[in-house]
Amino acid sequence: MSDQNVHNAGFTSSGIRGGSLASSMMSQEARASGGGVHSGGPTATLQEMGARGSTHSSGFTSSGISGGSLASSMMSQEARSHGGGTPRGGTTSTVQSI
Repeated sequence: MSDQNVHNAGFTSSGIRGGSLASSMMSQEARASGGGVHSGGPTATLQEMGARGSTHSSGFTSSGISGGSLASSMMSQEARSHGGGTPRGGTTSTVQSI
């Protein structure tokens, strides 16, 4: 995942851009967790990367999610919140596609 792709998705140094993929992801995560976006969750983590301007070592790669990485942790967290599976169109799959 490139820094530019994260920024283009709406994760910026000034916050999540309204009407962006990032804002849609934030909304989806908030609904799934009962109304809030948790610190350390996928949206918060990506926003942190966008604010820093760095996605290095996140674990989202062109050949898939790297084991033991931040990306694999995000995928596990999402799977737990959805009863064991990572949904198509969910946060992890969307971020992986970015």
